[in-house]
Amino acid sequence: GSKVLLIDDVLATGGTIGAAIELIQRLGGQVTHVLALLEISGLPGRSKLNEKYPEIQVTSLLVS
Repeated sequence: GSKVLLIDDVLATGGTIGAAIELIQRLGGQVTHVLALLEISGLPGRSKLNEKYPEIQVTSLLVS
C-alpha cells in the first residue's frame, strides 16, 4: 500500500517504466508519480504511459 515515486534515467518508448509500474502494483505499491531525467520527445513513451496510467503524473527534467 506504499505510495511510490518511480525514477528512471530515460523515457523513450515507455516499456521499462511501464514494466516497473506493473511490478510495483503487483507487489502492492501505488505509483503516484514518474520522474524521468531525460525524455526523447520523438518517441511515444509519454503518450503510452498517459494512455495506460492516466492517474500517474509524468515529469521529465530534460526533453530532447
